[in-house]
Amino acid sequence: MASGFFALLDDVAVLMDDVAVMGKIATKKTAGILGDDLAVNAEKASGFLSSRELPVLWAITKGSFLNKLIILPIAFLLSAFLPQAVILLLLLGGLYLAYEGAEKVYEFIIPHQHKKTNLEEKTLSEEEVLIEEKKKIRSAIITDFILSIEIIIIALGTVVEQSISIQIMVVSFVAIVATIGVYGVVALIVRMDDIGYKLIALSDKEKSFSKSIGKLLVMALPKVIKSLGLIGTIAMLLVAGGIYIHNIDVLHDLLHVVPSLLSEFGVGLLVGIIVLSVVKMIVYLRRLRGSLLA
Repeated sequence: MASGFFALLDDVAVLMDDVAVMGKIATKKTAGILGDDLAVNAEKASGFLSSRELPVLWAITKGSFLNKLIILPIAFLLSAFLPQAVILLLLLGGLYLAYEGAEKVYEFIIPHQHKKTNLEEKTLSEEEVLIEEKKKIRSAIITDFILSIEIIIIALGTVVEQSISIQIMVVSFVAIVATIGVYGVVALIVRMDDIGYKLIALSDKEKSFSKSIGKLLVMALPKVIKSLGLIGTIAMLLVAGGIYIHNIDVLHDLLHVVPSLLSEFGVGLLVGIIVLSVVKMIVYLRRLRGSLLA
């Protein structure tokens, strides 16, 4: 009886050890997409009225958890009954990531005017502010849904050959850590300026330590968000390229002598340029057809 109990504990310990090892690998594999998730959500969660930033972020966080509750069971069912679909979803997700990355590179090379969405810069009634706020929250949750699919599928791809119990524990762990980690950091980022203003107000001296740190935080916020956008773009292209190199044997054999960072970025950018070109061509043909029919 006692030996059976200790054998069970030993099995549980081995299982948890496997989960810890695979969880570490899965987290490392999803690090790129998590960087993009952080950058995108920091941008999505900014631009609200200061008093509404945290409530809005909490609403987006709850939406993110709901997204993962929807995606996880579907992902596990596919892994159990149609494992090849996981690879297909990875490749399709790679197209999306490559497209997003290439589009950001295109916008950087060929700048264009963006529509202002900062609610603090608009003169709106309280009702209009709430309507705009709900639109931005909905948009952020939709974006999170797409990114959550990528995080879960990439994590699942690292443990797809393991038992279903390990898959469930590892991927669920990554999903929870991703949500808490990303939105926790986003909360700190979007409140940087408020923390800065409070530090500035602590002292009346012009050159006090608290005032200097406060000014640094206030000035750093837009630069942090901008730099996260750049990091996120690079991360998307690296993740997309890695998906194709590791799942298409021809590419893997052809590029195995090239440094992984360079090959993954190059493949991701190339795939992104192709997808972006196709999308822009479709948009152009639709506009041309519309003008001809008008």
